[in-house]
Amino acid sequence: MPVVERQKMALLAERLRSQGKRIVFTNGCFDLIHAGHLMLLEEASALGDILVAGINSDASVRELKGSMRPVFPERDRAQLLAGFRVVDYTVIFFETTACRLLEEIKPHVYVKGGDYSDELPERETAEKVGAEINFIPLKEGYSTSKIIQHIRSIYGNK
Repeated sequence: MPVVERQKMALLAERLRSQGKRIVFTNGCFDLIHAGHLMLLEEASALGDILVAGINSDASVRELKGSMRPVFPERDRAQLLAGFRVVDYTVIFFETTACRLLEEIKPHVYVKGGDYSDELPERETAEKVGAEINFIPLKEGYSTSKIIQHIRSIYGNK
């Protein structure tokens, strides 16, 4: 499915809501896409009719993860995610949190991985727009940071 500009996504979401569609939203860096991401997206998709995936821009990934990230540029990450059959729309956002995008899309459900259950930066915004917050437990052994560490341990910092 397509990568959509955020202004267009807000209009699409409004139209989909008026059609009675249940919108699910999740977001992340999705830097090195792995099976753990796919499992989270599949579970998120099952919670509604439309799954929108927000992708952090390159600049926001650097701010969150450091100067060595992202590994892949935002357009590539967005295209890869858009290629999953469970993802209906992908949108790039430029802030370090998805608060503005949540306000624009107003999803019925906001999904994050279980690692955010204690401190979710978007909690207040999700509650304000009436989104049900759903945490999906992380699948053990899947972590972009750990994959990068593993690659470095094999190949060094070349």
